[in-house]
Amino acid sequence: MATERRRRTGAAVEGVGNVLDHALYALFSRHADDTDHDADRENYRAADLGVSFDLYLARVYGLSWLVAVCTFVFSAVVLTLLPAGVVDAVSTFLSNAVPAAESVSVPTVPRSAVSVVVGVGCGAVTKRATVALGSLHLGWHARARQAGIEATLPGAVRYLRVLASGSTDQRAMLRRVADQRAYGETAVAFRRVLNEATVTGSFDAGLERVARDTPSRDLLSPFLLKYREHANQGSDALAEYLRMEGHLLSHRQSRTHDRVEGYLELLAELFVVLLVFPALTVLIITVMSVLAPGLTRTAATPLGPVTTKQVIVYSSIAFVLGVGLGSAWVVAGLRPTQHAVPGYDLPEGPLAVVRSAASNPASAAVVCVPFAVPVGAGLWALSYRPANVVLLSYVAVGLPVGAAAVRRARLDDAKDREIRDFVHAVSGHVALGRPFGQAVDAVAREVDHGALQSDVESLAFTLSLTTDARADDGDVRAAALDRFVDDVGTPMAEQTIGLVVGALEAGSDTEQVFETLQTEIGKLYHKRKELRSTMLVYVAVGWTTGLLVLGIMVAVNLYVLDGFSQLATVSASGTTGAGTLALNPDAVDPARDRWRFYLVTQATMLACGWFAGTASRGRYEALLHSAGLVGVGYLVFAGAGLV
Repeated sequence: MATERRRRTGAAVEGVGNVLDHALYALFSRHADDTDHDADRENYRAADLGVSFDLYLARVYGLSWLVAVCTFVFSAVVLTLLPAGVVDAVSTFLSNAVPAAESVSVPTVPRSAVSVVVGVGCGAVTKRATVALGSLHLGWHARARQAGIEATLPGAVRYLRVLASGSTDQRAMLRRVADQRAYGETAVAFRRVLNEATVTGSFDAGLERVARDTPSRDLLSPFLLKYREHANQGSDALAEYLRMEGHLLSHRQSRTHDRVEGYLELLAELFVVLLVFPALTVLIITVMSVLAPGLTRTAATPLGPVTTKQVIVYSSIAFVLGVGLGSAWVVAGLRPTQHAVPGYDLPEGPLAVVRSAASNPASAAVVCVPFAVPVGAGLWALSYRPANVVLLSYVAVGLPVGAAAVRRARLDDAKDREIRDFVHAVSGHVALGRPFGQAVDAVAREVDHGALQSDVESLAFTLSLTTDARADDGDVRAAALDRFVDDVGTPMAEQTIGLVVGALEAGSDTEQVFETLQTEIGKLYHKRKELRSTMLVYVAVGWTTGLLVLGIMVAVNLYVLDGFSQLATVSASGTTGAGTLALNPDAVDPARDRWRFYLVTQATMLACGWFAGTASRGRYEALLHSAGLVGVGYLVFAGAGLV
């Protein structure tokens, strides 16, 4: 065991990049042999983190000790500084709550000893929780990879089927799939197969190792093993297997999409309840504070005196914002990988960034964010309250950036619609026996493809060239198609035209390639339109919830607060006798409570906008929807004279 430990230590430390990792490894790597981490070892192989398992656990244990020490110091200091009345109240509560505790005589313990004991207990709990969180992180990573593989494997299998018609080199086929970014985690798994095959010198061994370690035990693992089996039987057996497997995986993917829609419906219902509930809670607390003086009782805190009512109101604001962020994150995670919202890269050079600001939301963000500073400074100079300065500055940035995202999304939708027609037109010419370059040239001259026309004309021109500087291996056709995919810049173009590039390079029959491509692009386009229609429902849910809360808050401010304020004042000025209900005259301050209602409403507007925008087209459109709702909230409250 000691020899094995030294061997593993030397192997792992070779990859350690700094002194801290060396120290952590020396102190805590022994935990890797504990039986408690057997499940973590399985999740680690599936997670593919890029560091050794021993080093990962050493870092987790080192972090757990750091958290434990910080928690100990914080708990001990807080308990020492607490007022004696608070400690006595807690002691009394525990003695009353624990059975028979009142009959036991407990000697007086110094406050310092109690602080140390409580600090040690809190530190031990947080240390254990940190180690457990490290284990959960491995599981989350493995499940995320599993979901990514299950979402992209059907498309990768259909691509392999096309490649199999023109190639018998199994490594080359997997390499072409691995080079396609559209296949995500499946492409990563195929790259691991090729790497393992290079290290071991055996392609079958590479397939076996990845099948053993992959998190997708029910899908990718059996596929790789059966792929190896049919590949050894010959190209015809492999092609037939890929055809059948492609149909089965597509059917499974359709069932998965149906389940995701069910999850989204449940999430939308929960979202409405969680956002309406805090607003109603604040209303009820405000009304009850008239009858319950304890809600307005002041308590001293390090941040100054606060009331129970204030704590509830501002906790509701934090809760609403947390629900909005959490819901947006869940919606983004439930969106199918093959229909994920594209990321936008910044062009090179400041002038290119400014020129592309109208159609590239990343450029728009770079251009518009600096304008938030003068906008905020101007509002501050006009004596706007700090919260409104922040909110209106957010609106000033969110609206133009979101508008650029919508404009780009509509352009991409138009290109995807046209690229489907372009593929059908080229397929028709190829079926008649025309070479691919002549087919593209004929389509470019005969058909108007709208938003895609300039890209199609550029492709036709590039295909007519005999050389291309971008063609590393002299394949002008592949280089032209790669440039076409980059110019179109949509995920659908990468998923479909990218299939053509690899298949033609592999020597597949052109007519069969475009026949498969027509099926693939039709399926992708149909699923995308269906997903878009489904997501628009949740956009409506977000806006409806926000406007509902806005209407409730405005109505209460206009017709309820003044009435309760007058009722409390009249009750306080009258004679209080037996059977008379005394109201707190200071419980309702219309100006103060209107401002609090306004803050709760604007937090709800932000949360609803984040949810609606993420459901629509991702984080940039979330800026548009949230900024729009915040702007509507301000206009309504300001127009009604409530802020």
